[in-house]
Amino acid sequence: MTTTQKVPRRKRKLEKIPSYLVYETLNGKVLPYKGYRDVLEKKKKTAEIMGCSSLQGILVSIMVWFINSHINRKKYFVATNEIGIHISKNTNLANDIAIFEKEGLTLNNRYFEVAPKVVVEIDIKIDIDPDDHDEKFSYIIEKAQKMLEFGTEKVIWVSTQTKIIFVFSKTETWVMVPFDTNIPVLDDCVLNLAQLMQEEGIEIE
Repeated sequence: MTTTQKVPRRKRKLEKIPSYLVYETLNGKVLPYKGYRDVLEKKKKTAEIMGCSSLQGILVSIMVWFINSHINRKKYFVATNEIGIHISKNTNLANDIAIFEKEGLTLNNRYFEVAPKVVVEIDIKIDIDPDDHDEKFSYIIEKAQKMLEFGTEKVIWVSTQTKIIFVFSKTETWVMVPFDTNIPVLDDCVLNLAQLMQEEGIEIE
């Protein structure tokens, strides 16, 4: 039996969202996958809304490769594939890329219950009005803040539409920078996404 939960939506009535269409829960708010209504209306199958785009998939791939090539792999794991992070009863988040310290880390069939040192996100995968920029920005800020409060040291959020990267840090001023900015990731690993994309022959339309 599929369980359901209620999700508050701005300017909309409370809706019941089947659990299999929930991407995250954040501070008690149920956040469904983008396009979940098409599944409920039988316009699309569930698998059609859960996959990432070709651009998102390749960017995750090249960034994971780059990070793995520039960090101490005896000390860190670089995890990907919508890593589940259990923060509290009311908050379960997903990350595109998460870097964990190996020391003391337990791997099992459940979500991670420890904070990654660094998180990298690409775009937004929850159902938000594409024209509601305030709602999008509020979600990014709220999720990044939650990760930092949990113990993550840095959240790097890539927006492919605007070619902007948000960098949230525990110890430094939060910034919004273009793709061609050198961004310290961890230790001596510095990411310049524009340069990396150029080396791989990737262009964004």
